[in-house]
Amino acid sequence: MPFARLASATTPTCHIGLGLAAVGRPGYINLGREQDLPADRTVEALRERTHELLDAAYAQGVRYFDVARSYGRSEEFLAGWLSARPDVADVVVGSKWGYTYTAGWSTDAERHEVKDHGLATYERQRAETAELLGDRLDLYQIHSVTPDSPALTDKELHARLAEAATQGLTVGFSTSGPAQADAIRAALAVTVDGEPLFRTVQSTYNALETSAGPALAEAHEAGLTVIVKEGMANGRLAEPHAPAELKAVAAETGLGCDAVALALVLCRPWAGVVLSGAATLNQLASNLHAAAVDLDEDQLTRLATLVEEPRAYWERRGELPWH
Repeated sequence: MPFARLASATTPTCHIGLGLAAVGRPGYINLGREQDLPADRTVEALRERTHELLDAAYAQGVRYFDVARSYGRSEEFLAGWLSARPDVADVVVGSKWGYTYTAGWSTDAERHEVKDHGLATYERQRAETAELLGDRLDLYQIHSVTPDSPALTDKELHARLAEAATQGLTVGFSTSGPAQADAIRAALAVTVDGEPLFRTVQSTYNALETSAGPALAEAHEAGLTVIVKEGMANGRLAEPHAPAELKAVAAETGLGCDAVALALVLCRPWAGVVLSGAATLNQLASNLHAAAVDLDEDQLTRLATLVEEPRAYWERRGELPWH
């Protein structure tokens, strides 16, 4: 299991990962992107920004990097960084398949990505990922599984994924939407030759959306590594958008709202890796302070008042514009 490398790491930030969704393409739904990225979002400009973030993250103890086929050129950017640093051998690299990037490096495309969990898409995207990341890929995840995803019932796909696992690749899945818990439990029941197929799960969990928590605890108990994405709720938990109670707790800690929001997730006993989606070096440095935040029971109780009804949360997320 590649995540054993994290278990043996000793840096305070080894359980914070860096996701490249926000910098692998010019358009994304995070709030504040107008200020976060250069006005001229060329491929080279975002490649340079990505490499700066990877350098800084690695220097500060981050050891998990997360990309996807649909994150524009994120795999390409990460592959180039790894190739230029052959001495970096202690990182865990995860990618995802199941969405195809269709924006053509534009911020105003009608559709930015197309979802397809079929076997043909897996075969095509697995080859594309292999061409870029080769044997540096540790984890390959089905991107955004929902309870109705054919990936949960396609026996031929399961067989191909199990075959990849026998060749050393860790197989996982990510979830999204208001029924994440149902998707997680359905995926936990998927077996091939009597053995569980999936070894990791990546889900959205944050101060506003906690509905996947019990299912993620079950996944952890079953032996899966839990990766948490969108801990910042696409910028809704960062200054200046953070709710008043989060701002108050952050003021008490002397750190940023983002550090507190990520610390809230890090303190969950089932959370193996919590992703930072930082787009700037300052954001990354602030996110990494989460490892130093120690929230008391009163603060945790106050932050629990921020939880939204899952469907309302996901409806609002769906309304966020691609900047």
